[in-house]
Amino acid sequence: MAVNARILIVARDDSRAGPLSEGLDRLGWRTITARGPYAALAALGDLNIEAVIVDLESAGPDSHSLSRRLKAAVAPRRLPVIAIGEPGAEGSQAFDLTLSPPLHPSQAVLRLESLVRTAIAEEEFELRLATFGDRGRRLDLPEQGSEPFRVLAIGEPAPQFLALSNALARSGADVVGAFTAYTAFDYLHERAFDAVVLWAGDNQQEALSIAAGMRRNTRLFHIPALLYLKAESYVTMSEAFHRGVSDVASPETPEVETAKRVIELARNYRRGEAIRGALEKARSSGLMDAATGLFTRDLFAAHLARLAGAARERARSLTICVLRVADRPDTVWARQNGWLDRAIPQIGSMVGRLVRVEDTAARLAPEVFALALPATNQAAGRAAAERIAAVIGCTAFDAGDDRPPFVCEFDIGVAQIEAGESAVHALERAAAQALQKRTA
Repeated sequence: MAVNARILIVARDDSRAGPLSEGLDRLGWRTITARGPYAALAALGDLNIEAVIVDLESAGPDSHSLSRRLKAAVAPRRLPVIAIGEPGAEGSQAFDLTLSPPLHPSQAVLRLESLVRTAIAEEEFELRLATFGDRGRRLDLPEQGSEPFRVLAIGEPAPQFLALSNALARSGADVVGAFTAYTAFDYLHERAFDAVVLWAGDNQQEALSIAAGMRRNTRLFHIPALLYLKAESYVTMSEAFHRGVSDVASPETPEVETAKRVIELARNYRRGEAIRGALEKARSSGLMDAATGLFTRDLFAAHLARLAGAARERARSLTICVLRVADRPDTVWARQNGWLDRAIPQIGSMVGRLVRVEDTAARLAPEVFALALPATNQAAGRAAAERIAAVIGCTAFDAGDDRPPFVCEFDIGVAQIEAGESAVHALERAAAQALQKRTA
């Protein structure tokens, strides 16, 4: 039977790897376990692995050099490698992220999703460097900054929580305290933070609500949140991670160790933010469509060819979506009277904001938009295009003082690039689908 694993776990025994593997399998992240470096490298050669988890306790004496070897084996594809061990220990910097044991499967999934997306964003930045460089534009490289990590500590000033805040400060972090949820969100909207620590004291549901609120906010979505439980707690690990918590600690854990875990999450977050920020700056390159801020047709064509080549080289999927403004009675009237032209810049801007930072959105024609979605299959690509269309479809656009506002719907075409297929042909297939829906 063919093995279709997404995650490789490197461990000599199953004391930690066994429960983690079973949990990840149940959550849809199919795993395979390698008992040593050679088996791990062989698995990478045979399978399309998305990320690796290394158990430092049982992986052997060369575990710290293993991360570099695993990444080199699949280059130029970026491979996230997580270590299970003590954050801040010697050699832990070789890994993308180090998490303390025991690693709960739901916690692992949250970190895996984040690291995989960061790896894809790093690949996309490399490709944009080349595409923009061909046109004489040099993008700014990602800058993580050297200032202390900024941590927001939210909760009542309990002794244990104050001790953790002091440990963070001794670790070099800049800690800001917020005693209420209202104050916390004021801080989060006014300042930039690398991590949040939530004290689940007497009002544990409020702490979980803050974490959930962060995950519903696109600007705060990626900020890691550690939940610090008091000794007696009814909050389960599964519930905490389901609500968006990144890690869970208790007063039984020494404050210094918990502080290291927070710093590790902050370090990983800042790296991801640096990549996302560098990609966002591409909008100000001067090469984009002036009205919408999206890729122009010619720039998109050049970048799409590079994306397709990279997808083949990295064994990743690539899906193309075409969104064409649909002919509905109100839209036809708005087009004839110039109101649709006035709405297009806002529509295009919305398309650009509704895609992930590693996705490429373009304006191919006055009323036609395209998306190139790396590491995305056709089903996920269609879901993304339909989500964007649904959000824009809920927006009312001005049609003049004497008429009610109109809404804009889209005819959608989606095509995943197949083996041996050119990017142009896949784009034509997606465009043909959208055109068929218009003429149906």
